[in-house]
Amino acid sequence: MPTLHDATGPELTAAQLHDILRLRVDVFVVEQKAAYREVDGRDLCPDTRHLWFEDAGEVTSYLRVLLDPDGVRRIGRVVTAPHARGGGLAARLMDEALTVPGEYVLESQTHVQGFYRRYGFVAEGTEYIDDDGIPHIKMRRLPQ
Repeated sequence: MPTLHDATGPELTAAQLHDILRLRVDVFVVEQKAAYREVDGRDLCPDTRHLWFEDAGEVTSYLRVLLDPDGVRRIGRVVTAPHARGGGLAARLMDEALTVPGEYVLESQTHVQGFYRRYGFVAEGTEYIDDDGIPHIKMRRLPQ
């Protein structure tokens, strides 16, 4: 049974950060063949919130919430290990992330924007291709 974890940047242990980064790199860099700066310097910030599921000592699903300078919360790095997909873990993480009231933005891969629409996110602007050739669209959720 997966266990939910919730921590700010400074609360993460070195082992937790390692396991989170491993999942993010395995999926975003290796599986999706997107060579980008996965380690961006924001993971250990005091206002960064990390949410993840761990099962049998392995991080199986993860997302982080950043606080932008304008006070808007930015959801990103939403990821689930291939063998854990389809079990609703990312949905449970989104439910937990959105318990903090406020405005949220995210940059969705276009093919999964329907997932974010379920949480009240609305597309802004037009689709764009990121530096790695992956179609994305900016989405926003106004305070509820």
